[in-house]
Amino acid sequence: MSGPSAVKETPISGRSELVDYLASGEKPESAWRIGTEHEKFGFRLEDLRPPTWEGAQGIGVLLEGMTRFGWQRVTEHDQLIALLRDSASVTLEPAGQLELSGAPLETIHQTCAEVSQHLREVKTVADEIGLGFLGMGFQPKWRRQDMPWMPKGRYKIMREYMPKVGTLGLDMMTRTCTVQVNLDYADEADMVKKFRVALALQPVATALFADSPFTEGQPNGYQSYRSHIWTDTDPHRTGMLDFVFEDGFGYERYVDYLLDVPMYFSYRDGEYVDLAGKSFRKFMAGELAELPGAKPTLRDWADHTTTAFPEVRLKKYLEMRGADGGPWSRLCALPAFWVGLLYDRTALDAAWDLVADFTREERHALRDGVPRHALKLPFRSGTVRDLADEALKIAAEGLRRRARPTPAGADERIFLDILLQIVDANQTPAERKLELFHGAWNGNVDRVFQEFAY
Repeated sequence: MSGPSAVKETPISGRSELVDYLASGEKPESAWRIGTEHEKFGFRLEDLRPPTWEGAQGIGVLLEGMTRFGWQRVTEHDQLIALLRDSASVTLEPAGQLELSGAPLETIHQTCAEVSQHLREVKTVADEIGLGFLGMGFQPKWRRQDMPWMPKGRYKIMREYMPKVGTLGLDMMTRTCTVQVNLDYADEADMVKKFRVALALQPVATALFADSPFTEGQPNGYQSYRSHIWTDTDPHRTGMLDFVFEDGFGYERYVDYLLDVPMYFSYRDGEYVDLAGKSFRKFMAGELAELPGAKPTLRDWADHTTTAFPEVRLKKYLEMRGADGGPWSRLCALPAFWVGLLYDRTALDAAWDLVADFTREERHALRDGVPRHALKLPFRSGTVRDLADEALKIAAEGLRRRARPTPAGADERIFLDILLQIVDANQTPAERKLELFHGAWNGNVDRVFQEFAY
């Protein structure tokens, strides 16, 4: 989840300015970049509990320790809540999940090197204070009430609002972790095609990366419980966005969608003003009682775009949001999957051919069924595994044509290997952990912190 955006503070002149904001993300293909984000759970080595912000083993101390690597401090009310370095940031999710928002980079080799450097830096400081970090989609051991809260104003607002609109929103905030990739578009038509392909195939990514089979130490009946949680978080800001597949979809239609997403806040004079549930349309008309006469700026709009949580999100780029957090190898695999599909014209055409005739009912059946069944979910005459196999073949060819090799000659296809292994074995990361839980671990989920920590 983002912090306040750094864009201009002048009031918005009208709806067209909001459309122009999205259109300003257009870039020529030569300028397309790859931005990878991932979250991870911290835990104290001595008792596996999640660290609070304060204390000798706190997240605040961890962030302070990372400043030795050239990260610049970001504070809120004199409390260290984030770090900045070049075009990247390290931020805190509501319960202290640590997020790297990577810089926009040219190749997956570069983004994978960035992830590796970040994990080395985190581990260096974490070892000193007795912390470990785990990549999974859902906290496998601790209850919601066991999770700490970070000292960020926007999270206080969301914490109070979430129970009013769904039963699992607080779990989303405190007990989930994801990996996502952010990709560019050339123009409106390119954005539309990429958006449609990404939405239709997002359940495939969810299946391949499914890694959240435990709740409070026991199997929960899902392979991606993280994905299931989004189905009962807030219906006004989540889901598959059927309108994306309708004729005439473009920037204007997405702006209209965002205008109807209820607000959370406005960041003014260093404070978060609670506007939970209020209308951005009324804000534009200066009709909010909480800010009488005030109208939003583009900064308010940029912040508002981060408070919608569909399976694919449009800001000034497209965000692929369907994957559970995981180990180093899968953090590099997600950008490989989506770059292979979306950044090569021939691959994008092939991916669209693969999904173009999916009906609305089929798209929803995939979205609703994958969290529990993942690759084994029946689809048409086969399963999601067959769909994943086809998508990976297209992605591999797209990466081959991109031809971005290392000096040793290996191109970006190497990062798909872990996904190919999952499809070949027909076993998701969640199924592998369940196999261990019922076998070598003897029903003790604590073993996951030993065997799968970074």
